[in-house]
Amino acid sequence: MKRDSFEEAKRWVIQAIDEFNDADELRKLGKFYLALFHFQQSVEKALKGYLFYKTSSLQIFQTHSIEDLLNFAMNLEKDFEKYKYVKKLDRYYIPTRYPNGLPGGIPSRVFDDPEEALEASNIARDIINFIKNKFNLWI
Repeated sequence: MKRDSFEEAKRWVIQAIDEFNDADELRKLGKFYLALFHFQQSVEKALKGYLFYKTSSLQIFQTHSIEDLLNFAMNLEKDFEKYKYVKKLDRYYIPTRYPNGLPGGIPSRVFDDPEEALEASNIARDIINFIKNKFNLWI
C-alpha cells in the first residue's frame, strides 16, 4: 500500500525531530563529533521531508548536501532564504566520521568544542522547527 505524500513526508520530519533530540543528548554527554553529524542528518531529513511533500522530483534523494536541499526548497518557497546559514552543517557530514576526512586528525578528538556543538544544535533547531510548523507537527 502506497502512503500519500503528506504522510510519507511527515515520517521523514518525525525521524528528523527524533534524530535532533538524540543528537542533543549526545551533545550534552560531550560526544560532540557524533552530535555534530546527527545535527546535519536531522536537518537533511527534515528538508527531504518537506521536499518530498512539495515536489515529485526524486533528485532530492540523490544528495546529502543541506545546501543543495535548501536551494531546492528556496525555489519552491522564498521563506527558506532566511535559513541559508544552515548550510554550515554540511561541514559535519564527512569529517566527523572518517579520519581520512581530517588530514592528521581523529574526528572523536578534533571535534571537542562544546560551543561549536551548541551552535550546531541551535542552527538545526531553527530550521527543524520551521519545517515542523509547516506540517503542524506538535511533537
